[in-house]
Amino acid sequence: MDNLVLCHPRVSSGQDPNQTIIVQCEVSQTIPSDHVLLKVDRFGFSANNVTYQALGEASHFRYFDFHHAPEAEGVSSKTHGVTPVWGFGTIIKSTHPKVHTGERVYGYFAPARYLVLPVSQDVNKYAFFVPRSHLPPDRRPYNQVTRCATDPLYDPSPTAEDLTMLYRPLFWTSFWCEDWLNSTDYKGGSTQILMSSASSKTAFCLAYLIRRRNSLQGSSRRVIGLTSMKNLAFTKRLGLYDDVFDYESFDTSLVGNLARGRWIYVDVAGNDGLNARVRDHFRVPGESELVTRIALGFTNVSPSTINPGLFASWDTGSEAPQGADPILEHFFMPEWLSVRKQQLSVSAITQMQKEAWTRLMSDCQTWGVSLRRVCGPSQVKAAYEEIVRRGLAPEDAFVWSLWGETAEIGSRAKL
Repeated sequence: MDNLVLCHPRVSSGQDPNQTIIVQCEVSQTIPSDHVLLKVDRFGFSANNVTYQALGEASHFRYFDFHHAPEAEGVSSKTHGVTPVWGFGTIIKSTHPKVHTGERVYGYFAPARYLVLPVSQDVNKYAFFVPRSHLPPDRRPYNQVTRCATDPLYDPSPTAEDLTMLYRPLFWTSFWCEDWLNSTDYKGGSTQILMSSASSKTAFCLAYLIRRRNSLQGSSRRVIGLTSMKNLAFTKRLGLYDDVFDYESFDTSLVGNLARGRWIYVDVAGNDGLNARVRDHFRVPGESELVTRIALGFTNVSPSTINPGLFASWDTGSEAPQGADPILEHFFMPEWLSVRKQQLSVSAITQMQKEAWTRLMSDCQTWGVSLRRVCGPSQVKAAYEEIVRRGLAPEDAFVWSLWGETAEIGSRAKL
């Protein structure tokens, strides 16, 4: 069968990493034992995937090590990477006795038409797992393929599937980050939360969860967003922040009563210049205290601008270099989830997630995010190139498929 796979040059290859190549290759219908042949129907694409691509070769993250690039003329796993995507598919062949043809599944797939995956012996009624012994054990959430028929969060409607692809990966990062903060009483009782890249889904989902915790516990904790001027109006319209300020003037806005209290800064942007300004602002003596800075995301990075040394201390396990910020903390969702699985039962975690997801599916439809569907290889390629040229608007959400073609680059539907 003919297969199509979306690939990008590795930064280490010396080529432009923002190029996109759709590689045509063959996929055999004869698959080894304990494997599945999956038809990838469609997948979400957002700033999250831009981050996966940018950090594809970073040795702490290794996003290009989940799916190998096909071998074709001018393309190999040494020169190109496959950026993982969250998507839905259908199993069209299985050689594993506990996984069946025809099953609808959701997982961390390759942007392709077809995908052959090995299946470990760890199969239950809710999921099966892709064995990736070359990756750290805490990557297990990425190796899970969810069986939709028994997934308590699954809704088969097309809109619900679209929302799942767009929000589920980002929302759980936000959900478990808020859970982590709550487990420490917000670092001993912080009263103000400041977030960069406030227009991103990761940030505003975290704001949504903090405000919900506030309402349940009667807390007066305030959530303040920082964003660019072009995203300011959208971020304010969300109604999820107590205040929203632009990057250019936030330090003159956070004065007087607004600046008082114990602060947590959640950095979703990954912008060194902005972070330095935030640190400098809170170094001024006064009635405010910056308790901690948390690195949660990298929405401002791109494959062509990533600094290979950025995660050197993570990669080696060494202590922070001299002069580094002593209150910087990194949040990596799989690591915290591994801790919580030792503290809570599977049923308790499942119930927590089900309740949170059900609320989100109702509440998010008032946030003014538009869905853009793109079908067909040439259209997907054009849509990616448009993102490279123009960037990602915060109100845009994408669902792509390498099947079929559309008359124009994407149809829009309001969520």
